[in-house]
Amino acid sequence: MQATTPAEGDDVPDADEFSKALSKRQVQMIAIGGAIGVGLFLGAGGRLATAGPALILSYALCGTAAFFVMRALGELVLHRATTGSFVEYAREFIAPWAGFASGWMYWVNWAMTGIAEITAVAIYMHRWFPDLPQWITALVALAFLVVVNLLSVKLFGELEFWFSVVKVTAIVVFLFTGVALVVGGAEIGGTTAGLHNVTGSGGFFPAGVGIALMTLQAVIFAYSGIELVGIAAGETKEPGKVLPRAINGVVYRIAVFYVGSVLLLTMLLPWHAYSGLESPFVTVFSQLGLAWVGDVMNAVVLTAALSSCNSGLYSTGRVLKSLAQKGEAPVFTGRMSRNHVPYGGVLFTSVVYLAGVVLNYVVPKEAFDIAIAIASLGVVATWATIIVCQLRLRASALRGEVERPGYRMPGAPYTNWATLGFLALVLVLMAFAGTAERVAFWSIPVLVVVLTVGWKAVQARRPAVVPDEERVALPEN
Repeated sequence: MQATTPAEGDDVPDADEFSKALSKRQVQMIAIGGAIGVGLFLGAGGRLATAGPALILSYALCGTAAFFVMRALGELVLHRATTGSFVEYAREFIAPWAGFASGWMYWVNWAMTGIAEITAVAIYMHRWFPDLPQWITALVALAFLVVVNLLSVKLFGELEFWFSVVKVTAIVVFLFTGVALVVGGAEIGGTTAGLHNVTGSGGFFPAGVGIALMTLQAVIFAYSGIELVGIAAGETKEPGKVLPRAINGVVYRIAVFYVGSVLLLTMLLPWHAYSGLESPFVTVFSQLGLAWVGDVMNAVVLTAALSSCNSGLYSTGRVLKSLAQKGEAPVFTGRMSRNHVPYGGVLFTSVVYLAGVVLNYVVPKEAFDIAIAIASLGVVATWATIIVCQLRLRASALRGEVERPGYRMPGAPYTNWATLGFLALVLVLMAFAGTAERVAFWSIPVLVVVLTVGWKAVQARRPAVVPDEERVALPEN
């Protein structure tokens, strides 16, 4: 029997081409660790020094948006689990061009994040090996992660599991330690830990409400990675049982790990004691006279950067595979190995990471910040796509066209529109923030043009398909 080829525009799940190698244990830890990275471990220090305790509100607002995004993604995944994730949902519920655009914007997110993170790995290692050239460290780290991703999905899942264990353990230890220090009114760096530090140095908004709002873009980036559990759905055993529990845990880790950590940081030391030159967690323990903890926290931050790069290679490999199936990415990016790994997409992204190592080695720090800001555009685009797709799924269910899963987006459609409005606000505020954010904001028209031209080029390469009812029978000779 000859195999049939799906017609153009058909939405055919590609998950069967991937191995169901991710266990319940791995998926749950990927979900927990996905939202914990250098945005918290490193970036929170600089943001505290800029906005003060108001950063707590920024994390709470962005965390609320992240929760609704994850619940929307959960409903979509339970509707149909696919490794293409939101790219396939955008194609199904919006239009084929939306799948193309969302896929490439997600790739932009991880490409820019990877450029920053792989360089961060080298910077962190410099603490222990100051004489080792930075590019060598970055290259070794990248080579290691590429090999891990190319060998097997199970190996990726196991490595990411332990990366997440390290990050979560560090946060839990800090939370318990921090609570004990606050309750005990410990002396830290010449000040007493307590609630008075939250409002005692200029109030909750020491730099003003406007400056606090300008931190939203950076905090949005800090939450990037939470959607990874949706991409992993196509390689998960029993997604209907595993994923709802993993996604439900998002709200708790947002409240505890992020908001709770930032709240504790502001209670342990006055906000002006922090800086963007080191992790705020390192600052706290150093002020306690435990300088050796700096090495421990440096190892944790290093793990977070490796984890981010690892996840970036994994997720972009799957998204590029989904795009390549539709002829919307280079053919090479859709190639699969015998171990069911999309090695073409993984290698494609790794080349960009490699170029990023060279770029960040020779350009000043501002280029690093620009990469993070542009990555935030990808996060906003991805989250907005997920929210809109859930809106369309709900509308289709109301029309009786599809059956809506029992696991649903709470408060829809009102929470959808509120989340979309919040994401639009984040984009607008970027135009009035720092240099890096302004560069990223004005790159939006460039990205729109590039994606438009790319989509037209894809359409031009495709053969025209004439509907059966419009075909004209040719006379027989």
